[in-house]
This record gives sequence, structure tokens and C-alpha cells, in this order.
Amino acid sequence: MNQQFDGKVAVVTAGGGAICGEIASGLAREGAKVAIWDINAEAATAKADHITSQGGTAAAFPCDATDADSIAKALNETMAVFSTVDLLVNGAGGGDKNTTTTADLEFFDIAPAAIRKAMDLNHITTIIPSQAVGRVFAEKKSGAIVNITSIAGGLPLSRALGYSNGKAAADSFTRWLAVHMAQTYAPQIRVNAIAPGFMITEQNRFLLEDAQTGDLTPRGETVLQNVPMSRFGKPEEIVGAALWLLSDNATFVTGSIVAVDGGFSAFCGV
Repeated sequence: MNQQFDGKVAVVTAGGGAICGEIASGLAREGAKVAIWDINAEAATAKADHITSQGGTAAAFPCDATDADSIAKALNETMAVFSTVDLLVNGAGGGDKNTTTTADLEFFDIAPAAIRKAMDLNHITTIIPSQAVGRVFAEKKSGAIVNITSIAGGLPLSRALGYSNGKAAADSFTRWLAVHMAQTYAPQIRVNAIAPGFMITEQNRFLLEDAQTGDLTPRGETVLQNVPMSRFGKPEEIVGAALWLLSDNATFVTGSIVAVDGGFSAFCGV
């Protein structure tokens, strides 16, 4: 049976994590050879091993997506193993308690250094891999990039200052890069984003679940009241959108931000 990514090589940053780990597995099931880039070497190796055990092709390349030298090293190693790159998923990012207002941390007391760190984690991590892999795409005059942003980039989430600002910047960069790559290098280079809605992960669990009881916090309850589908999403529910945007079924789609959020961004609260 033909698989839509046969012969393609995909790089997935944060490929050892929840959402991008599912995307990496989905790409492998569809025939792609997958390079797992992740700051957590153990998680990257575990995901690559899992894909291989399922009959797919994958290799782990530990790297820090906020560091250009680390990314350059990962790309050189990836090219040595797979010879080229056709697809890029930028998934590194996450929340930061030090830029999230709480009863113990007021907005006025958030440190500028913490904001810079959150911006690096959620914005710069889309730029640096796109610069490195984008050179390959520019030479080939083809390629597809998908940035994993957030609904918080369009509607800033209360309290989550650093995360929301970082994702808003990533959304803006997605649109900018889509135009730049198409006009400067080749119209066949496409750049899009997926904006996931609320999912409970290790990075945001402190906001949504009580650490002692496991019950929803008041914030978690408020979230579900504003999601028309009345539940949190699952990482595997991002995969279909990612595969579509990376595939030849989306050859006239660039600069788009696709919400996968249970209707959250369509609901005004009334």
C-alpha cells in the first residue's frame, strides 16, 4: 500500500514529547524517515526506538532548539544519516511558572529575564530550526514547515503572560516566513501552523489539576466551560492536521494557522 510520505525525511523538534511524539509516529506510519530532535536525549531515543519497533524508520538527535550551534550540529548529523530533509515540524515550547501570574506572583514582579526565556522557548525555537532546515529547502526549492503554536497566540490566556506572548510571536513568524519563502526562494516551500487547544500535559498540569487530589482546579473548570466539546484534547488529535499540512493534499495552503481546539476559539462564552 502506498504511503503519502514514502521517500520523505522529516525533522520533528520536541519529537520526544507528547504532541510532537505523536506527530513523529504518524509520519513514520505514513512512510517518512523521521529525525527526532529533542533537548531530552533519553526521550528522543525512546521515541526513535518505539518507531523502529513498529516497523518505521527513525533516529534520535539530541539538541537545544534555542541554540543555533546545537541545531546546526543536529542538522549535520541528520544529513549524514538521511542525506536530506523534506519536512520540518517545530514543536519545542511550553509554559513557564515564572511568567504565569498566581497568588504568589504578581505581574509587577515577573522578571524580564523570565520573559526572555519564555520568548526563546516559544518563539526562537521556531526561528532557529527554520533557518537551518530552510536553507536545505531553499536549495531544493521545495519543503513544508509546520509550527506547533497555540490558541493562546490568538487570544492571550489570562495569567499565562510569557507563553501567550511567545505563541503570538510564533504565529506572526509563521505568516511572515510563509510569504518570505514563497516569494524569495520557491512557491513550493510552504509554512503553516497548528494551534492546539487545551490539553493536560506535564507543562501545564500545575494550572489545570490539583497536585494533591488530581481534581480540576478552578481554572481547569473554567476552561471546560468554554470548550464547546466539553473536554480536553488529546495529543494524537493533532496528528491529522499535521499530516494534512505537510502533505501534497495542502499544496495551496501556506501562511495558515489551523486551530485544533474543540471549538474554543469559535466560542464567545455565551
